[in-house]
Amino acid sequence: MDIKYIFFNVSELNLIDFNQVLETSLETLRYSTDKTKTFVKWIGDEPSFISALTSKSIIYNKEEMLVILHSDEWNDYKPISGTTD
Repeated sequence: MDIKYIFFNVSELNLIDFNQVLETSLETLRYSTDKTKTFVKWIGDEPSFISALTSKSIIYNKEEMLVILHSDEWNDYKPISGTTD
C-alpha cells in the first residue's frame, strides 16, 4: 500500500474533502505541537482539493513521515525527569 502524505497550515482546514483522504473529520487529524500545521494522507491519485492548498508541502512517503513525526515539531513527548529512554 503506497500511502502519500502532505502537510499544510491549519488556516486551510476548510478546503479538505474528507471523502478523498484517509482521515474522516477534523477530529481525526494530527496537529503540530504549536497547532499551526496538520497533514492528510491518501492512497492512489492526489486528491483534487490539494491543488487549492497554498501552504502545502511536498508529498512524503511513510518512511519520510515517520522521521518528521518524531521531531519536536510533531511530538511533544517529554520523558519524566530522571528517567532514561
